[in-house]
Amino acid sequence: MNPRSARAVLTLLALSTAFVGVWALLAPVSFYSGFPAGRGWVRQDGAFNEHLIRDVGGLHLALAVVSAWAAARPRPGSARLAGAAWLVFAVPHLLYHARHLPPAPVDAVGNLVLLGGSAALAVTACLPWRGSRGGPAGGPGRVQPLRARGARRAAAGRGRRGPGPHGGG
Repeated sequence: MNPRSARAVLTLLALSTAFVGVWALLAPVSFYSGFPAGRGWVRQDGAFNEHLIRDVGGLHLALAVVSAWAAARPRPGSARLAGAAWLVFAVPHLLYHARHLPPAPVDAVGNLVLLGGSAALAVTACLPWRGSRGGPAGGPGRVQPLRARGARRAAAGRGRRGPGPHGGG
């Protein structure tokens, strides 16, 4: 993983879930009867529940915010956090739908491809970054040992403490 690929993966995840979230939050009846693209996958799962559908929309938008933030600031930690959040959502969602496939073959395949794709992208966001210790070599997000940071500060004259129980004087 590198910043460019992380940004692409996280942007794709953010846009896809924002679309679902806005639709479910702002037009729950339409979402219930028509998601996705008029196929009615939600309707096949039971009675309409406006509260539940609006909550799902809000949760999708929350996931979109986390993903968009991580895409705007592609660092190993933020990418992994967004990827982990996606996995918490995407894996149980995929498992549920894999056990409750729609009767039409095109819908069953579409369901598995779309949900499996989301889970795969989430795994990708969690992959190690090129370079040492979790970051691109020499680039932003590179993790440095605490001792190395402290040694640089001390060498630069920062981080010195005056006399006292914790100081060096």
